[in-house]
Amino acid sequence: MAYISSNANRWYCAKEASYGVAPTISAANRIPAVKLSAHQQVARSQRKDKTGSRTWAGNPTGMRRQTTFNLTSYMRDWPTGTGLPAYGPLFEAVMGAAGVLWAGGNAAGGSTATTIRFTSPHRLAPGQAVSSGAEIRFVAAVADSMTVVLNAPFTAVPAPGAPLGPTATYALGSELPSVTLFDYWDPVTAVQRVLAGAAMNTLSVKLNGDFQELQFGGMAQDIIDSASFQSGEGGLTSFPAEPGLSSFSYSPVPGNLGQVWLGVLPTAFLTVSSATVDLHNNINMRANEFGSSLPRGIAPGAREVTMALELFGQDDDATTGLYQAARQVSPLSVMFQTGQASTQLMGVYVKSIVPDLPQFDDTDHRLKWRFSSSRAQGTANDELVVAFA
Repeated sequence: MAYISSNANRWYCAKEASYGVAPTISAANRIPAVKLSAHQQVARSQRKDKTGSRTWAGNPTGMRRQTTFNLTSYMRDWPTGTGLPAYGPLFEAVMGAAGVLWAGGNAAGGSTATTIRFTSPHRLAPGQAVSSGAEIRFVAAVADSMTVVLNAPFTAVPAPGAPLGPTATYALGSELPSVTLFDYWDPVTAVQRVLAGAAMNTLSVKLNGDFQELQFGGMAQDIIDSASFQSGEGGLTSFPAEPGLSSFSYSPVPGNLGQVWLGVLPTAFLTVSSATVDLHNNINMRANEFGSSLPRGIAPGAREVTMALELFGQDDDATTGLYQAARQVSPLSVMFQTGQASTQLMGVYVKSIVPDLPQFDDTDHRLKWRFSSSRAQGTANDELVVAFA
């Protein structure tokens, strides 16, 4: 009997209508699999009864169970016309609001690099993304039903009649939905797993890696497996079979390609060597209520959106202005674009953040500045927006 290859693994993800109830999935729910670690612990309370022996007699069945997981997936190309991206449920679960699909539009005469006029009503709201060519931007303000103002300029002004491509935008929400993660292996006789009631506690987006990775972490209600399944687990009467396999050819996005926009500078910031945007929901699962050994729901806490940034120091106005903003505690906007080809773009937009004073690192031949743990601020669920185009 051969070992199980770790490459013989396929993931599917879908949003739950009710917490802990696994939904039906299809081949369209498949997402790129890189690494999934899941761990379930059963509470081991200290027994204080006098057994007449120093041997631990064990705990009874039914003790509370705690399940944690970490998931890493590649950002892949997003074929237009196929609805929201397959990994959209992950972003809805960690951000809170449902994904919004914008079908696109056409630029009208009078557009500029930062102000886009449309030939028909755009139906865009502040924070939604628009795409032109191989670039993605966010709507900073809506001037009227035909005009929007962008957070950063397009490199080239869209010509009259030029198409602006479709986008999928994920914004923050007060409550968090749950998802089910399906983990299938070859051969089919191997143990298959389902993580029901998965709550996304963290999101980490890192720039300048080999590939653009999407990292999530959180807690699940339960791990259901094909070896010990009992009817009723995850709201299922039988362990779900994997959907029929279809073509799953995709292109991962290189992690070193993209743009960085800081503040209101008219050009992209070109000296960034690494950056990370982290979202932490501070979830407190409803796991201590009487009558159940499994969590009953998700209770998100105060949200934290932080940014770490490393760049090469220069004596230009842009770098100096960034230092002054940190020194004067002045908020600025930050936008990362990963990818530089249509259908392979992701935008991460932080509307207002006060950078910490940088640490100077002169270890190498070139001076580097490190901004660590700068925290985003906002008014109501507007600290962070993520979009795809």
